[in-house]
Amino acid sequence: MDNPARQPILRSMTHDTDIAIVGGGLNGPALALALARIGLRVTVIDALPAPTRALSDFDGRSYALALASVRLLRGIGVWDAVAEHAQPMLEIKVTDGRAGEGAAPWMLHFDHAEIEEGPMGYMVEDRHLRRALMAAMDAEAWITQRSGERVEAQSAGSVTLASGDTISAALVVGADGRQSGTAQRAGITRTGWGYGQTAIVCAVEHALPHNGIAHQFFMPAGPLAILPITGNRSSIVWAETDARAAQIMALDDAEFLDALRPAFGSFLGEISVTGKRFSYPLTLTIADRFIAERVALVGDAAHGVHPIAGQGLNAGLRDVAALFDVLRDARQRGEDIGSPAVLARYEQWRRFDTTTLAIATDTFNKLFSNDNPLLRAVRDVGMGLVNAAPALRRSFIREAAGLTGDLPSLMKG
Repeated sequence: MDNPARQPILRSMTHDTDIAIVGGGLNGPALALALARIGLRVTVIDALPAPTRALSDFDGRSYALALASVRLLRGIGVWDAVAEHAQPMLEIKVTDGRAGEGAAPWMLHFDHAEIEEGPMGYMVEDRHLRRALMAAMDAEAWITQRSGERVEAQSAGSVTLASGDTISAALVVGADGRQSGTAQRAGITRTGWGYGQTAIVCAVEHALPHNGIAHQFFMPAGPLAILPITGNRSSIVWAETDARAAQIMALDDAEFLDALRPAFGSFLGEISVTGKRFSYPLTLTIADRFIAERVALVGDAAHGVHPIAGQGLNAGLRDVAALFDVLRDARQRGEDIGSPAVLARYEQWRRFDTTTLAIATDTFNKLFSNDNPLLRAVRDVGMGLVNAAPALRRSFIREAAGLTGDLPSLMKG
């Protein structure tokens, strides 16, 4: 006999699917896999063809996954497929200074050994995580994928594809990024602003081992993150002014390395570019509502923050875990999973957390992305004081690991 927990929802109105997820990047598939495990029928719609999304070539993109996010991936059956490609982050070193002049004497040093749970997180390349999620969806009978399909229209509980097909659902989830068409079609507006900064993203190979240490170097124009990935390689997220970033992106690889070295330093020996270079403007953007009639937003569709703390994907996965808990509990109570009362619980859970994250990243960026002598003295002394207080330092480590706040069940381990 089939497991009752894996039976489709019974209701007076039939739907083509229980949940229609628009966006097949990372958050959408993670949510689909979580929901399928409790017997919800899920349809994942993505504009890109499946072969494009499953490309295996290294392109330089990687993610810092907090420990709580790793727990979620383990809970939906994906982590084992990426674990061999994951680089543990054992330490984080935060410094302040100017390119070519070295770091200021004050710094923050976070060591995973100060908490009991293990590494604060792992670095995983986009190609490995994306392919693992797609393979897991392919193997799940409760998930239908509509790749290479674009949503052209949307009403409460249904989407119409460019092919002419209409898919009805109890709930439509927008996991389609900062320019979310799902949010726009639902009449959800956004609040935000630009920083006048552009992030340059790539990966470098280096002669010396990184020993699992992540570095964040704050410079007047913006931070440089040097994040360890497997082998003698590191992922680079370099924030510069828009004009300077455009100049840097126009350089060939040799010239690019000449521009990078003063900020990067020589502590990892000789460096060379591997994979592609990307750039994107840095903005803060938050949806004014996370829900509408039979619509919920997750990930960048709901909130996009500055990458200064590397929390973008982690915040999205916490949305996924929270929405999963809300829908699971509503289903167990026999509620309509797309009803306003159910969706309001999700928005209430996630709204404060994401607003707090947005304010924190915005404040940190404004505090550190300048060369004001007074602010520089204040922040350097502040880092030194935090570093000298073990209890406060451990609280920052737990925050970086995603272990604070009201954790959804999939992130509790």
